[in-house]
Amino acid sequence: MITQDDVAEIKSGRVLDPFAVFGPRHRGQAGFLVAFDPAAETMEALTPKGSLPMQALGDGLFTGQLGTETSYRLRATKGPHLWDFDDPYRFGPVLGPLDLHLISEGTHRRLWQALGAHAITHEGCAGVHFAVWAPNARQVSVVGDFNGWDRRRAVMRRRGAGVWEIFLPGLQPGETYKYDIAPMHGGSALKADPLARATQLPPDTASRIATSQPYDWADDAWMESRHLRNNREAPITIYEAHLGSWRHRDGRSLTYREAGIELVDYAHDMGFTHIELMPLAEYPFGGSWGYQPTAMYAPTSRFGTPDDFRALIDAAHAKGMGVLMDWVPAHFPTDAHALAQFDGTALYEHGDPREGYHPDWNTLIYNVGRTEVKNFLTANAIFWLREFHLDGLRVDAVASMLYRDYSRKQGEWVPNHLGGRENFESITFLREMNALAYGEGPDGLMTVAEESTAWPGVTTPVHEGGLGFGFKWNMGWMNDTLRYIEHDPIHRRHHHDLMTFGLVYGFSENFVLPISHDEVVHGKGSMLQKMPGDHATKLSNLRAYYGFMWGHPGKKLLFMGCEFAQDHEWNHDFGLDWGALNHPGHAGMQRLVRDLNTLYRAEPALHARDADSNGFAWVDREARAESVFSWLRYGHAEHRPVAVLTNFTPVERQWRIGLPRPGRWREALNTDAGLYGGGNRGNFGSVHANGPPHAAQPHSAVVTLPPLSTLFLIPEDDR
Repeated sequence: MITQDDVAEIKSGRVLDPFAVFGPRHRGQAGFLVAFDPAAETMEALTPKGSLPMQALGDGLFTGQLGTETSYRLRATKGPHLWDFDDPYRFGPVLGPLDLHLISEGTHRRLWQALGAHAITHEGCAGVHFAVWAPNARQVSVVGDFNGWDRRRAVMRRRGAGVWEIFLPGLQPGETYKYDIAPMHGGSALKADPLARATQLPPDTASRIATSQPYDWADDAWMESRHLRNNREAPITIYEAHLGSWRHRDGRSLTYREAGIELVDYAHDMGFTHIELMPLAEYPFGGSWGYQPTAMYAPTSRFGTPDDFRALIDAAHAKGMGVLMDWVPAHFPTDAHALAQFDGTALYEHGDPREGYHPDWNTLIYNVGRTEVKNFLTANAIFWLREFHLDGLRVDAVASMLYRDYSRKQGEWVPNHLGGRENFESITFLREMNALAYGEGPDGLMTVAEESTAWPGVTTPVHEGGLGFGFKWNMGWMNDTLRYIEHDPIHRRHHHDLMTFGLVYGFSENFVLPISHDEVVHGKGSMLQKMPGDHATKLSNLRAYYGFMWGHPGKKLLFMGCEFAQDHEWNHDFGLDWGALNHPGHAGMQRLVRDLNTLYRAEPALHARDADSNGFAWVDREARAESVFSWLRYGHAEHRPVAVLTNFTPVERQWRIGLPRPGRWREALNTDAGLYGGGNRGNFGSVHANGPPHAAQPHSAVVTLPPLSTLFLIPEDDR
């Protein structure tokens, strides 16, 4: 029979082994039923043979004898109200030994299918299975509106590997929930589900049961051919966008489905090959732009449902465009409802703040040396790539992961076991993540590292000893060239090497040239504001710089608003200043970026050997006094070359350039053209390479080089 100790534990919520206390076999006594519902005044068990009354012990606790019956439902009443329900404590476990073994081992490649909340049918009954990893908890309960947020109602079963689980019959997708976690030292805390696949709209913080219906994808053709679009020889120009501020409608951001029309159509019209979305894993603080996520498996509910997000990606694929998303495994916020001290201990984070606290962002650092935490993140990468058909992940803050002393003073960091600063655990994690992404994710994807140091082998395959990324942001090129272009033209001759140094290491990795959101916030000014001179001169400088960038080896990335030279720096609370396009100079800048994208895609010499030193040759590298740069871009044998010239002074020049072929070279693009807002100075459409050998080339031509301009020349003979 039930003891007074059991009664006291149930009513106070201190039950530690709920499946031994509740259900049809109390403390192993087959047929002795204990049920608890604090809203009920009476209760009976409904069996195939009839109704069996239960004894009320007060405060919603009931006991009764089932005899040999194993199938039953419960009927409760309170006054005139009556309700029937299935007893969660009559159901067996859902997770099998293989799941638990893989979780314990840290190798569960589909972790999101085991943990979290899943609408399933279990032992013939529809409901929701909950499972959470909390190895140091004393007790874990599922709470929500469905049980009055009462932690006594759905105490979970403790399994191996530190996992807790329970099947709650009758629940439907859409319900909100949290875990009430009681640590060993007493008390309890409400925590969102780390594996939740949907959440409430911030500032609310509960997890939400996601739908179990599969999404009907329409992108088979894209998925089968995208390996041709995402490799290092493909033309890749990326439009980086913050979904919350790209465009506002009626004072609000666009939804995922609206962006699937407007953003996708715009980026496609502009000639970009990919859209990169700033982080969309759920985040509570809008001012973090998504870089402080609290629900790594849930697309933010700000813009719609997970299926709405899938619809956006589907729409991009229908237009022949890839979609990347920023992914943040380097750190997580300290919000009380999320991962911090999840089970009362430093579970996901390092316990030592010298390893577990990030001073730059006031965040916590994942302990990827713990197998389960590493598995949480590697599986998360696969989750986004498989479940949402993303074409790649741009991994944020990789440098902060690689170095134990990143942003730390002497004595504020813990050396590795060899006494050095390299973070071996993070290196292992990144290698495993990339190996799994390329091995487990659908074919043709890419991973991109935001890595700001000279760490070797970032884009070298894992099996060759590298980190295994597909591409790396070239932060050095970005910093150097922006420093150069911000100087008044009269001083640029003294900083000439800033524009050439990038080619010293330019083929050591598979680089992306990034002009990202980080360059147009926090007082740095917009791209236009960085330029010297009056408004017209600023536009000319920026047009020439974009021409230099598109002619330079490396894939391209441009943050939204930069393509039309937005006057002011980006503010995440407001939409872009689309009204700027009413000004001819800004509309011309937009036209230029569109045409640069078109030219880059059309000419293999500009993209096929972006990561190959044989695809580039300087013509004029040392024209310091004139601040002129010229070079040749080559594709493979069947591709025609492209000559690029940039003049970063406000002086028109007659410039002899060495060329590899004789004959007519078409002026394919001139950033000073009138339709871009320039002075329409140039070469009347072409030049002739009928001059003597020059600069190690067998032919040459005299080119009119407009002030503050970049020109692209293409030979007119057959390719």
